Amino acid sequence: MTTDADLTTTAMTIILHAGDARSAVRKVYEALATGQRPDADTALTLARDEIRQAHRAQTDVIQAEAAGAQHTLTLLFSHAQDTLMTVNSEVITAGNLLAVFDAIDQRLVALESRAG
Repeated sequence: MTTDADLTTTAMTIILHAGDARSAVRKVYEALATGQRPDADTALTLARDEIRQAHRAQTDVIQAEAAGAQHTLTLLFSHAQDTLMTVNSEVITAGNLLAVFDAIDQRLVALESRAG
């Protein structure tokens, strides 16, 4: 059975992993801004791993509740879920932005080859 103390621990786990994912997303943007595409890939991989870990912790709570565990709803757990979903959107956006940068780079290479 999951206790309220366990729920608090899980909430902090979610917040910490989501925060680490957000920091990694920031590194994606910094790498893109400085033309360091491999570093952007590495940072995005880290962001995705961190958000996956946060999501797994949330899913464990949801599955426990579906199996009959009862939890006291707390502001901290609500904050953790909100943070997880917000940062998950940021991770998705960073991945999409990498794809846009790749498309632009391909177009620039094609234009440069025609001009050269």
